Amino acid sequence: MSRALPKYNKRRVAIIGGAAAVALTGAIVAGTALAGETSKSGTATARTLADVGSITCPDVASQLPEIPATAQAEVDRNLTLLQTQIDEANKRLVDTVGQGGANFVQNAILGPLEDKRIATVNRIATAIGRTADKPQGLDALAPCALNAGGAAGAGEEAGAGAEAGAGAGAEATPSEAASEAAGGAEDTGNAEGAGDAGDAGEAAGAGAISCPDVASQLPAIPATAQAEVDRNLALLDTQLAEANKRLVDTVGQGGPNFVQNAILGPLADKRNSTIDRIAISIGRTAEKPQGLGSLAACTLTQ
Repeated sequence: MSRALPKYNKRRVAIIGGAAAVALTGAIVAGTALAGETSKSGTATARTLADVGSITCPDVASQLPEIPATAQAEVDRNLTLLQTQIDEANKRLVDTVGQGGANFVQNAILGPLEDKRIATVNRIATAIGRTADKPQGLDALAPCALNAGGAAGAGEEAGAGAEAGAGAGAEATPSEAASEAAGGAEDTGNAEGAGDAGDAGEAAGAGAISCPDVASQLPAIPATAQAEVDRNLALLDTQLAEANKRLVDTVGQGGPNFVQNAILGPLADKRNSTIDRIAISIGRTAEKPQGLGSLAACTLTQ
């Protein structure tokens, strides 16, 4: 059952306030430096930077309960990582201006950022939960938004939350995983194109994503953990199916690293979170399996 999240302590206010000041200073410096750059055509990039806008995310620190002393260092590291992730996403927003199709920002930047934030806030919740009540509902703080400064694509990003096809946050909580597994009867691979004969050629050209098998690497599963493990194993299949569908749907989009950055990378983040939940559920009543994180990365085969 979810419980109310009390206000954070003064120490975290100072930490996050300092991080915000550093981030703001970095944004000003970057904006000042970049505003004076000129493109190959000789035109200033100031207008481009203004049009790109910036990415903003919900504040996590303010939603945390009292943090046990034993968890403080780990929580602080992950709060800092959340800010680093936003900084990297904003840099990529500038570096990729004009790339990809209409949904490039959602698919290649906002979606992967949300996946990273889900994994990070889950680590924060797990760290607190080792010696206190584990905070619930933090995954709701993972999605971020683009505050556009007048770019042509600003309107489409404002409705990013409605683009389920981006696959962002598909595995937020075990309860969502259960409903997702129940309704996600899609076959892995490219079966999604069965209703459209024209997809066959594209599917062949896109290749397919393959991932290490997790179930075969698990130890004996306690009866008390079996249902949760099964839900998360089903979720791994759903994540792979969604990634393969996205592989077909985005053929020809982005640059040479598009598949790695927009599909394989986010898939690895999702799988890492799901595999971590499997290990945690087993570890509640038996020895927690180690090294399963090495099974998160997937590959593209042609």
